[in-house]
Amino acid sequence: MASSPSEHEIQQSIRLACGRGPVRLWRNNTGALVDQQGRFVRFGLCKGSSDLIGLRSLEITPELVGQRLAQFVALEIKTGSGTVSPEQRAYLRLVQQLGGVGAVCRSIAQAQAVLALDPMDWSGQ
Repeated sequence: MASSPSEHEIQQSIRLACGRGPVRLWRNNTGALVDQQGRFVRFGLCKGSSDLIGLRSLEITPELVGQRLAQFVALEIKTGSGTVSPEQRAYLRLVQQLGGVGAVCRSIAQAQAVLALDPMDWSGQ
């Protein structure tokens, strides 16, 4: 019996399947460590920030017909049983309130639906 994919495997699959055409996605590692000089170093956007961040190209009409704008994307990736922390929910809510795309995704299909991706519309980009 095959085991369920890990969160990392789901992330990689979504990044590779959805991070092309009008969308670009990058892994956002967050955390902290002590460097070789003994200094405490934090990395990543902020506590609760999403696993995958990126940009989605949008065409705006009618005032800016033909111009492209980039919309911020934040995807929190979880396994089927993974839980979303309060900090992660707050981050996604903020992204949404400011006009970005913020969502929890547990599969490629969910990510494609959130991003409204239709590979036929990518025109080889």
